[in-house]
Amino acid sequence: MKQPENPQSELRDPKLKVVFVGHVDHGKSTLIGRILHDTDSLPEGKIDMVKKACAAEGMEFEFAFVLDALLEEQKQNVTIDTTQIPFRTARRNYVIIDAPGHKEFLKNMITGASRADAAILVIAANEGVREQSRRHAYLLSLLGIKQLIVVINKMDLAEFSEKRFLEVESEYRKFLVDLSLEARAFIPAAARQGENVASRSEKMAWYRGPTVLEAFDLLEPQKADVDLPLRFCVQDVYRFDERRIVAGRIETGTLRVGDELVFSPANKSSVVASIERWNAPPDGAAVAGDSIGITLSEQIFIERGYVASHETDTPIETNRFHADLFWIVREPLRVGRPYNLRLATQEVKCQIVSIEQVMNSSTLETKIDKREQLERNEVGRLTIETRGPLVIDNHDRIPNLGRFVIVDDDEIYGGGTIFGGVYTDRSVAKSQNIFWSEGKITARERALRSGHRGAVVWFTGLSGAGKSTIAQALERELFNRAMQTYVLDGDNVRHGLNANLGFAPEDRVENIRRVSEVAKLMADAGAVVITAFISPYRMDRRRAREIALEGNAEFIEVFVDAPLDVCETRDPKNLYKKARAGEIRDFTGIDAPYEAPEDAEIVVHTDRQSVDESVATILEQLLPRLKADEPNE
Repeated sequence: MKQPENPQSELRDPKLKVVFVGHVDHGKSTLIGRILHDTDSLPEGKIDMVKKACAAEGMEFEFAFVLDALLEEQKQNVTIDTTQIPFRTARRNYVIIDAPGHKEFLKNMITGASRADAAILVIAANEGVREQSRRHAYLLSLLGIKQLIVVINKMDLAEFSEKRFLEVESEYRKFLVDLSLEARAFIPAAARQGENVASRSEKMAWYRGPTVLEAFDLLEPQKADVDLPLRFCVQDVYRFDERRIVAGRIETGTLRVGDELVFSPANKSSVVASIERWNAPPDGAAVAGDSIGITLSEQIFIERGYVASHETDTPIETNRFHADLFWIVREPLRVGRPYNLRLATQEVKCQIVSIEQVMNSSTLETKIDKREQLERNEVGRLTIETRGPLVIDNHDRIPNLGRFVIVDDDEIYGGGTIFGGVYTDRSVAKSQNIFWSEGKITARERALRSGHRGAVVWFTGLSGAGKSTIAQALERELFNRAMQTYVLDGDNVRHGLNANLGFAPEDRVENIRRVSEVAKLMADAGAVVITAFISPYRMDRRRAREIALEGNAEFIEVFVDAPLDVCETRDPKNLYKKARAGEIRDFTGIDAPYEAPEDAEIVVHTDRQSVDESVATILEQLLPRLKADEPNE
């Protein structure tokens, strides 16, 4: 667990982080080297050391070599490592994040740009706007970096021509408009000679704007992470004597002794008893960026990957979400293929459910069509499903938990940002004397004993769509396979557990909540619980998913889809007839809404599929999820 040297000092004097990007050979590394030299930010003797190394290799000195850690990298003339380098102007401290521009190292840019406040994008005047110039701008937009300075470099190779500068500026400014990006400044420069870097260039007297260093001081820090809701990402739990110390990093917000924390995805609460760290008072506040340990007043089960928050502002907990994903390797991303997903300290198995939209990151050409794969350097708008619960935020709200990478064989294949997640209030007034009791039998042990995992299979659809009929047929099929299974039917539950509830909107919400909690407990016992409820509201079904995931149960939403007129024709209980006659009010589909699922795991169409066909469709997709050799993480 790496400790910041002095986090409180850094909070008082924050460093503005600027990522440098640009097409290969456009002079990005030379510009960085020149800035470090002109601000006296290099270690004493560094320039002499590099000059001697160049002489030994028979190479002409270049400022770009200041950044290169190895002579081999100099021979390749390609920057490989993402580097972070501090420097300062008269106004403030800065950190340069050097993100490589070569295609092979785009993965480093995703990592390097992820925490930047602003970006410097370098374009060579002689070559103009290239593919990587456009692609990097798209990545910056995707990562939410809005402050941008464009340096038109190598003006010496364009004879310091104002006309050439304006041509490149005009072309690139138009491209940025389509990304909703606006450059704070376009600066003509010749980094090798230092023209318009630290001092104004006499060779480009026609330019009246700021130098590169002056433009730096026009930038402003983004909203401080400390002002965002608390997100404490657990790295590990250590035992010292009788104490259990929960170690991790505060990504956003502030944490104090006495705070009541909710740990997701378990949704369990405890109070912070102490904050453990080096060279700091134990009762002082810990803030965004601090790596700390905490002890809790009540010992609850916590493990790596959990995220702590305050009860009033919890993250989203789900196993299904929407994202924009940038794919960077030659092997295409394929729908249905398993990958590893990393987000903060979480790592889970995942697969792509669907690709709804594809964009070329260079041309911004968008195709809205269903695709089965995503090619290299394409950006896909897609739906992702994980094997276990994932704790996330929307990127536009809390970027730190709204971005992720897709990994295979420990290699980053792509990076993305999350959008469209719905936040729900998970706080429920509970007695302070009620505590969750951890069982001694794990979900894996139950799965190995019964031969399958516990799960909640949630049927939703209009009255008359066939939910109960198909649920019972599915139950029989699972039972015949020696699986523990049970149907929670809407009418049956209202005979007992929910007999005191009516059909007003608030009663429907409570009906679904109670059923969700019961289903979670049954799934925790290892059963495959099939629910057959209209459950008309998307928010209620999202909450049902969250409740199931709190218990580490698989949740599969099944949309039993049939048109209203078909359901009304069937009308097995004469409910539609009574609703049309006004004898039943707030009846779903007539005078109360039904919000159809937008991305259910399984869909059956009972207007054109028989019961057997519907059950076969469900089994085909359900059985692989229930295998005992793939328990929840």
